Amino acid sequence: MVLWWNEGRAVTTANSLKEAAAAVVHVASDKVDPANDKKLVHMTGDAKADGPVVDTDYGISVPALRLVRTEEIYQWVENKKTEKKEKVGGGEETTTTYTYDKKWVGEPVKSSEFKKPDGHANEGDLVAGNANIPAEKVTLGAFTVPVNFVKEMGSPIKRALTDADLATLPSDLKEGTKIQDGAFYIGPNPKEPKIGDVRTTFEIVKPGTFSVLAEQLDGTFEPYQTKAGDAIDFIEEGTVSSEKMFKDAAAANTMITWLVRFLGFLFMAFGFMAIMKPLSVLGSVIPFIGDIIGMGTGLISFVLPGTISFLVIAIAWIFVRPLLGIVMLALAIGGFIYTRKLAAASKPAAA
Repeated sequence: MVLWWNEGRAVTTANSLKEAAAAVVHVASDKVDPANDKKLVHMTGDAKADGPVVDTDYGISVPALRLVRTEEIYQWVENKKTEKKEKVGGGEETTTTYTYDKKWVGEPVKSSEFKKPDGHANEGDLVAGNANIPAEKVTLGAFTVPVNFVKEMGSPIKRALTDADLATLPSDLKEGTKIQDGAFYIGPNPKEPKIGDVRTTFEIVKPGTFSVLAEQLDGTFEPYQTKAGDAIDFIEEGTVSSEKMFKDAAAANTMITWLVRFLGFLFMAFGFMAIMKPLSVLGSVIPFIGDIIGMGTGLISFVLPGTISFLVIAIAWIFVRPLLGIVMLALAIGGFIYTRKLAAASKPAAA
């Protein structure tokens, strides 16, 4: 199911990008032309905010397009390790060990759910949690950038905090808060963190040049819905051509597709190995026979998932990219024939 979904997603995205590339209209950002409404437009311009971005939880106010707040809390964390060993005479023995470390994490950890909670009690809470705060109004030339676009704009850079920021903290946070490495530290001693201590960092996206590829509507932007299925709405920092935007999107689609293919293959392989494991465990009563069966079932467990993967990919792509689909189909058929030969060859050994 995962492989089929992935191939369907990949085909939809590829067709959507192809359709959008043929429909894009290049426009200037300094003037809104109503004739381009509901069209996919590409433009480059200067993005500015009408006022500072304000974080009311910490009293931070900075000139930026958006402000990203990240909070971490110092907690005990449980690590679980499970090992399986074959027992002499057949069968398996499972051993689970638990270890505990102190780490900076993104949210409080419930130590009451630990296997061994004694001596590993957590306490404390975050101040306000993580946040992605956009400026109240952002413009790109004569256009207004919608909030959902602003939240995705640019690559945030660290905004080091100073004593001036410490002075603007709300009264309930001033006591016990310090500056450490450009971040707020809430706790007794930054050099010796204690369970429940909190540290908060800030990043900002500065005003600058951005390129947009989206649907124009009433002086702003929204996702452009393609007939193929995907919505197109890209916004990148700097002067970026539409051709590069489409190329980058196609490369990302390819990377995601192959990553999910690999993970899908692994899940199937481990699934087949689990199904066939009893055969090798049964054969382990006689070590030599168990090794032979284990090698045969292990090889089949990888060849068969590979065959299924190629078959799914071939069916999904054969009507979109016939050459790729035919090659995949041929590999799938070859893998199926090879799997049958392996299965037949393993029967005498299993006997």
